[in-house]
Amino acid sequence: MKYRQMGRTGLRVSTICLGAMTFGEAPGFMAGVGADEDTSRAILDRSFDAGVNFIDTADVYGNGLSEEIVGRWMKPRRDRIVLATKGRFTMGSGPNDMGLSKLHIKQAVEASLRRLGTDYIDLYQVHMQDARTPIEETLDALDRLVKEGKILYTGCSNYTGYRLVESLWAAERNHATRYDCLQAQHSLVSRDAERELLPACKAFGVGFIAWSPLASGLLSGKYRRDMPAPDGSRLAAWKDTMKRLDREGKWKVVEALAACAAELGTSSATLALAWSLARPGLTSVIIGARTLEQLDANLAADALVVPPEILARLDEASKPDEWGYPYDFIAQVDGRW
Repeated sequence: MKYRQMGRTGLRVSTICLGAMTFGEAPGFMAGVGADEDTSRAILDRSFDAGVNFIDTADVYGNGLSEEIVGRWMKPRRDRIVLATKGRFTMGSGPNDMGLSKLHIKQAVEASLRRLGTDYIDLYQVHMQDARTPIEETLDALDRLVKEGKILYTGCSNYTGYRLVESLWAAERNHATRYDCLQAQHSLVSRDAERELLPACKAFGVGFIAWSPLASGLLSGKYRRDMPAPDGSRLAAWKDTMKRLDREGKWKVVEALAACAAELGTSSATLALAWSLARPGLTSVIIGARTLEQLDANLAADALVVPPEILARLDEASKPDEWGYPYDFIAQVDGRW
């Protein structure tokens, strides 16, 4: 397993980050597509044995069940794990049981610590920006928790480019803890982060962690154009997501990926992840698995060396028709942006 620096910090994390969103059979948005605790522990064991030292979860996953499973597994090996969790979304019925206020962040971190059975979180990430709360308030809350030793590093997820840069500026101005990483959606069929987010991370020394690098499984090799999603698959359960992904341009990427994978004698999932890991500025990709077979295909991406011509073919097949204004305008004049 390879390891990369997290932004400009001294923290080194595995290029493969094990996502725990599927851990636990709980009601909610993962109902019917989660893994029971025994399977979750087997996935954790296999990943750890392969060299994965980076685990990502969130309080909202299984309404806390994912954190509890990770915490029980992690207890005898705590000092060898980089533990990441997140908070921001609704965790109760009260008006302050969500968001990025000082009150909710404090309560969310304390609750995560209890579920995880640990006294510190290596990387705490705010799960999405909160336009109702001044960024200075959020950063102050995180800074206090860092000073208390309950958080070592901080990050953000699902931020716009302007909010990320605003946050970095506010942290510098107020001498507060700054975000060390950004977690954002990025894959062969979702390259929007390359407009602002990935360039901003590279420019300001912020780590970039890609979530959903297999596009909810669309790039796993199990889905085919004009055919229903396989029974028991995530996209069979997530019908709205399947409708959103069922587009001509995305199927062209799926088919190009399958052809390239066949040439290399590997799986679509392995190649899709290896393509992501080859993107300049990317730190780690979050994989989610419900079976050991899925996990093994994902872990293989770390060792796959993709020939430049294959990367170029996948880049071309997945390139958006338009990047939008002002990117296309700038490119017309300067040839780049």
